[in-house]
Amino acid sequence: MTLVAGVDSSTQSCTVVIRDAASGALVRHGRASHPSGTEIDPDLWWDALQRATADAGGVSDVDAIAVAGQQHGLVCLSCDGRVVRPALLWNDTRSAGAADDLVAELGATAWAEAVGSVPLAAFTVTKLRWLATHEPANAARTAAVCLPHDWLTWKLRGTGDLADLVTDRSDASGTGYFSGVTGEYRRDLLAAGLGRSDVVLPRVLGPGESVGRTAGGMLLGPGAGDNAGAALGLGAGPGDVVVSIGTSGVVSAVSQTPTTDATGIIAGFASATGEYLPLVCTLNAARVLDAAAALLGVDHDELSRLALSAPPGAGGLVLVPYLEGERTPNRPDATGALHGFALSTSTPAHLARAAVEGLLCGLADALDALVEAGVPVERAFLVGGGARSEAVARIAPAVLGRPVLRPTPGEYVADGAARQAAWVLTGADAPPSWTTADSETFDAAPTPSVRDRYAQARELTVPRL
Repeated sequence: MTLVAGVDSSTQSCTVVIRDAASGALVRHGRASHPSGTEIDPDLWWDALQRATADAGGVSDVDAIAVAGQQHGLVCLSCDGRVVRPALLWNDTRSAGAADDLVAELGATAWAEAVGSVPLAAFTVTKLRWLATHEPANAARTAAVCLPHDWLTWKLRGTGDLADLVTDRSDASGTGYFSGVTGEYRRDLLAAGLGRSDVVLPRVLGPGESVGRTAGGMLLGPGAGDNAGAALGLGAGPGDVVVSIGTSGVVSAVSQTPTTDATGIIAGFASATGEYLPLVCTLNAARVLDAAAALLGVDHDELSRLALSAPPGAGGLVLVPYLEGERTPNRPDATGALHGFALSTSTPAHLARAAVEGLLCGLADALDALVEAGVPVERAFLVGGGARSEAVARIAPAVLGRPVLRPTPGEYVADGAARQAAWVLTGADAPPSWTTADSETFDAAPTPSVRDRYAQARELTVPRL
């Protein structure tokens, strides 16, 4: 049996899966946690990868490996390959003002036409502007700029040479200075962020192209951004939308054509298979469920039971779940809000239902944006930690207005990386055809009144004091 490994280095943890290269059958897996927060020393990612690999039984028998990782994170390296400062993660919103400045200077339409997206606080280019403004000494020390998955791939390569930094289209397309259409960096936009363009950027490899070999002899794939990795792991195709409920909420779909959205709602990213991955992201997702469970003093199973015991619409109780600001809509300083609180709705069940519906309404807004842009959406795959909630799965089709498939819980980002590793190993023109996971299907009549009340409450949100 020929084995391949896939790595998912996410905000919260590192997961390693080892699969049979031919069939995709899972052989073993391991996991290690990352510290919480919105910035982190990248060496802690490397430590977690070592621990997760050990937990998976090691990789001495593995022939190829690839890394998928959280998008947008800013990793700055000095000329000798040292990390200049802790990496700023996608969910670090300190660069919100920098994003506004960049958009004002060039114009939203120009950004969308150049790179398919309008910069938000999450994007790498805005973090570079923040760095140049607030930490000019660190900006001056920066000789290379890369993303979390790029840095881990480089560490696996083991050469220490900045010229060996590589990435792929999917992750590069989330920087704000790479065009997935032309396949080229926009160094003028890089300079708009950092103030100069003379830094090393990772070489962008094509789908299925080999990086080379790791220090241990494994063939190394180019890797991918986490959302593109998940789509590859699920085998998503046209008409499928992937709704991921993790630290962030992500709604994405594989598309044959690029998307250009000057409103900034849709990010025109690239896929891991040479196509496009229009994507809408929310800052608030699974942690909304965490917060509701903590507030009610229950576990997630009980939160789900409570939510399903309340009527649709929670009797008019609406939770706008902007607990960490929000990215879609772009309100980084907003707070969450509870509307319709009355004696009749002041029960744990109503609050639990409002939390689930509020979370799903935010994702439904994201799905609507894709549809309005002409992206075909026929059904939704529901994945991520939040998808394990029975209430989320059963209420989702009514709020999203589409049939919902919940695949057997798995590590789909890591699976996508493993599938890419197998692709690189074979040298074929397309990834191997692995059997996809079994799925439960949920369907329900749409509940437009829930969406309408949420839309009204959403417009009443206020900035953080």
